[in-house]
Amino acid sequence: MTTPFEPTAERRLHPVSWLFVLIELLMQFAFPLVVLLLVGRGERSELWPLIGAGALVLYSIGQYFTYRFRIDDDGVVIRSGVFQKSVRHIPFNRIHNVALHQSPLHRLFDVAEVRLESAGGAKPEGQMRVLAIRDAQAIEALVRGRGPRIALAADGSVAGASRVLLALDTSDIIRLGLISNRGLVVVAATLGALMQTNSETFTRFLASWTRMMLGWTRELHLGTTGTVIGAVSLLLALMIALRVLSVALALLQFHGFVLSAEGRRLRVERGLLSRLRGSLPRGRIQAYSVREGVVHRWLRRQSLVVDSAATEPSDRKRSLRDLAPVATPGQMRELINELLPRAAWPLTGWRALHPLAWRRQCTMPMWLAVLATALPIWRFGAAGAWGLVLIPLLYARARVWARHAAYSEERGLIAVREGWLSRTWRFAEVRKLQALRLSQSPFDRRHGMATLLLDTAGAGPREHPLRIRYLPEPDARALHARLAVLMEGAVPSG
Repeated sequence: MTTPFEPTAERRLHPVSWLFVLIELLMQFAFPLVVLLLVGRGERSELWPLIGAGALVLYSIGQYFTYRFRIDDDGVVIRSGVFQKSVRHIPFNRIHNVALHQSPLHRLFDVAEVRLESAGGAKPEGQMRVLAIRDAQAIEALVRGRGPRIALAADGSVAGASRVLLALDTSDIIRLGLISNRGLVVVAATLGALMQTNSETFTRFLASWTRMMLGWTRELHLGTTGTVIGAVSLLLALMIALRVLSVALALLQFHGFVLSAEGRRLRVERGLLSRLRGSLPRGRIQAYSVREGVVHRWLRRQSLVVDSAATEPSDRKRSLRDLAPVATPGQMRELINELLPRAAWPLTGWRALHPLAWRRQCTMPMWLAVLATALPIWRFGAAGAWGLVLIPLLYARARVWARHAAYSEERGLIAVREGWLSRTWRFAEVRKLQALRLSQSPFDRRHGMATLLLDTAGAGPREHPLRIRYLPEPDARALHARLAVLMEGAVPSG
């Protein structure tokens, strides 16, 4: 049995929505309130924050009673505001992603927060806190179908064909945690925050802990060998703890990960305690990056990250960038060929870089190593020349990098391959390119090489740019001219 979702008159949010608005507002004042409760001395002035909290309760209830939304044939109309009223009409064709978020509290009340996101802004076009999960799924279906007559199944799910492209079980998530090492990132960010908050206290704590460990070592009379073994054991224990933390974070973020296709849209659902659900039109994907690090190769896995034209809010983790967090090479091949039916992955027509690309890759690092070693040599003499051992390592690294780096242009794709131990394939459809730029340093001009920079929409700040480095200059100019012609003749994607 299905229930149609028809155009409606204005509707309110779920009756408990005021509670979620209140919780979010109180989180901004949580620290002062905790300090008041713990260290308050009973003075009257300390009661003012409690009066402010009461005002927040009234404000959140007022938001519930003044927020209305209506589904029209061509979009969503939202009316909101306690003191300043506003009416916003959001056409369906402007909404490129509908993100559904469910925290444990949302799941307890069987509700979800809905964010209507466009391609051009860091803030959502519309935000509904909160709707019944059935209504949230219906609005998601409306955006996908670009119309109001969408049927829901009896269990509240959207009726219609949906194909699962990738589903991760618990063992896959554990592998992802071992690969990502997110625990190290969290620990480093925490230490950085502590140092910025109170660097003097943190420094004293670190010095005290170090003295305690050194004193404990002397009391055990371990000797040099025992001290080294103990230090190595401690280091191994820390590494294992970081990996365990990484696995726990991966389980929280990616548990129940499912990537599915519904027509021309991709939908991702994931999360253990907080469930995130977002969708993205295939046409909004601008570039792809396949990664295969050392741990990837040990576990025989790869990862796929995409750049999309939709700009995600910075305050929410609803990213669709991790389209395939971890997958076998076979699954990766099938997924990419599904997303790019004209391509045949993996590509075969790889072309080498300039014969002197290795020299361009290692010249600057070698000079930096020499300059960094000059001061120790001047201060300590020959004993300070230890930094020069980096030069043969940099030379070997550059040689290996140049031997494995290549580019390819075939079947409407432009691709770059780099790395040996850690490999990266970055590629995009030629019709998605936004700009081309030919770059040459004095070294490049002297040796007849050039770098081609390829710009796409939606590239992340931490993502490697799509560029083909150190090409023979005639090849670079010919490729630049050929891609420019293809870009001019391409039809803009929607």
